[in-house]
Amino acid sequence: MSRIVANVIRIAWTCRITNVKLAIASQIFVAAGVLLLFILNLLYAQRMVRAVYPGIGWSRVLSWAFKVIYGLVVVTIIMVITVVIQTSYSLNLNTLRIDRDVLLYGVTYFSVVSFLPLPLVLLVVLSPNRKRIEEFGSGSWIVKVFLVTLVGSLLCLGASFRAGTSWMPPRPVTDPTWYHSKACFYIFNFSIDILVVAIFFVGRVDQRFWVPNGSSKVRHYRGSEDNEKDLQTAEGANTLQAHDENDLESRKSSVSRDLAEPK
Repeated sequence: MSRIVANVIRIAWTCRITNVKLAIASQIFVAAGVLLLFILNLLYAQRMVRAVYPGIGWSRVLSWAFKVIYGLVVVTIIMVITVVIQTSYSLNLNTLRIDRDVLLYGVTYFSVVSFLPLPLVLLVVLSPNRKRIEEFGSGSWIVKVFLVTLVGSLLCLGASFRAGTSWMPPRPVTDPTWYHSKACFYIFNFSIDILVVAIFFVGRVDQRFWVPNGSSKVRHYRGSEDNEKDLQTAEGANTLQAHDENDLESRKSSVSRDLAEPK
């Protein structure tokens, strides 16, 4: 949806090339549309780490580390949007320099976030305790590893291209180079994003990486099963207690009848 909106705004911008607001909106949607894919793939990698290394994956330190990463993504995109707007209206050279530094930080941080699932999956593959993996979702682990690795590689390719070209020295509009071409723009932005969404759809990530609700509270993926077992145990205990109480009452009644009968 975000990519459709971005392309619609770009089409409108070509019809009104002097409209600064359309230009700003176009740049914002192009930059922000892929962030959800970064977060999703990192979230899937985090679930795999928790299943293979439960002691580390469910630790407070690592949980807060991921929350900080997600929070910085939100803060960074707000910073990028702010400087994009400011760059379009400011003529102050020092302000423009600061804005460029913030933009360089933003694209670099996003490329790092897109890369993080790859070493996490490598840790999962190299785990010596693969026979004690806590299962979650559906499908085999080989497919899970393949999906996260393939998507992570594609997203990292696009993010690294954007970061690398941003760090290159600025060139005049009249003297573009090969990475300024339309082919590079659409391949490393929209084409990769559409391909990743198609991979998620065909790979049914909604089923393969599904975990029970409330897993973060109980710190494992067996929440529903354990709750069922606890419920069955509790029902069994209540039944046994009721049986014992009935047996005790019947014995009291028998003793009372024996005492009441004449000798």
